[in-house]
Amino acid sequence: MGVEDIRCDELSRKIWSLSNVLRDDGIVFHKYMSELTYLLFLKIADQTRQNEQLPPGCRWKDLTEQPSLGLVGVYRKMLTQLGEDSDSQVVREIFGFPTTVFSHDENLHKVVQEIDRLDWAGVSNDAFGLIYESLLERNATEARAGAGQYFTPRPLVDCIVRIMAPQGGETIQDPAAGTGGFLTSAHDFILGRNEKPARPARFEGVEIERDTYRLCLMNLVLHQMDSVMVHGDALTEDVDKLSAPDLILANPPFGMAAGGVRPKRLDLPFQTTNKQLMFLQHIYRSLRSGGRAAVILPDNVLFEPGVGRRVRSDLLSSCDLRLILRLPQGIFYAQGVNTNVLFFQSGRPTKEVWFYDMRTNVRRFNKRNPLSEAAFKAFEESCSMIVRGAGGAASTADERLSRLTRAEIAEREDNLDYTWLTRSRSGSDIEDMDRLIGRISEDLHTALRQIEELDREILG
Repeated sequence: MGVEDIRCDELSRKIWSLSNVLRDDGIVFHKYMSELTYLLFLKIADQTRQNEQLPPGCRWKDLTEQPSLGLVGVYRKMLTQLGEDSDSQVVREIFGFPTTVFSHDENLHKVVQEIDRLDWAGVSNDAFGLIYESLLERNATEARAGAGQYFTPRPLVDCIVRIMAPQGGETIQDPAAGTGGFLTSAHDFILGRNEKPARPARFEGVEIERDTYRLCLMNLVLHQMDSVMVHGDALTEDVDKLSAPDLILANPPFGMAAGGVRPKRLDLPFQTTNKQLMFLQHIYRSLRSGGRAAVILPDNVLFEPGVGRRVRSDLLSSCDLRLILRLPQGIFYAQGVNTNVLFFQSGRPTKEVWFYDMRTNVRRFNKRNPLSEAAFKAFEESCSMIVRGAGGAASTADERLSRLTRAEIAEREDNLDYTWLTRSRSGSDIEDMDRLIGRISEDLHTALRQIEELDREILG
């Protein structure tokens, strides 16, 4: 870790510690992170001398020079004005429909003064993105899942990005962007190659949840990225605002559609309440010819019959599904959630699928055994060339790597839930129970979806 990284981590830790000021008021972490976005945007605009994009009277010094008494009322008016009157569209989006969690002048005054007292000297413009990402990571760790969403661990995000190797000039998308982790990691990867492409990469994303969208915008702004973000639903016409991408990186939301009234996409042929199957269709059908994708999906997508099989068959016919990475348990916080990463390229049908098993006989990841980049080292060494279509893996001695031909998959009725390693007797009872709970949960969700789809067919 470099000097600047250490400095950024120290600032992030001190800023996050201010959450203790609000904890006694019952403020949840996710809401505190949204509040920090407002305050840090104002502070960083002041620090980088970009106050001109903020309306007069709505700047950092207007907060710091205000006495404690009545500060919350002044702050609320500032937020509203920023969301309505700024000349910058990005500022209006970040402060759009603002709500503050502060209800006591003393708490707001304390947080503002403590942020202002921090030693910001020597922090480069590029480092503000690192500080903010560190705060987002702390938020994900503390809050576990905000607004029902699963946060993707950074070591997994960075592993996927390294294997997919995004390039300058490409359009890179995430239709379920969350706080923008995949997009910022891809941006950092391109910059880290120390190349100067003829055209910069273009980053696009969609996020449905308002507060998360706000966090994502702030993250992209601080990384100084050329981006188009849509506050909306990728399973509706909101995606009409996006381009045909060269690369999609995504972790779509898990679960079933809740029955919203907005019209859904009619260009997705296999209609279902399973959101992962709908997102998977969107992803492989929106890629330009030759475009690549890496998408995180739960186990049920690999084996679900009916619509699930039709979606898998369509994917295998229209794309080269090169590899499925079976992820270990404990990566996501919900008990029993078993996940995979599907790597594929549009433009030609699948001839064979490689599988890499990081789950069997692997110690469960948790706080005492945190996920790290080192966990993916063997996978990357064995599978990077497979994902990139360069071959050369047939002679590998890695027992965690196996493959099926398209004909063998057809014999399995296009079931991609493939295992070949034998569980060791040293596997713990807890791990066995987690697997059992996960599979029962997946089977119940599948049964519910089939009942709903049958009802839809009967009712016309």
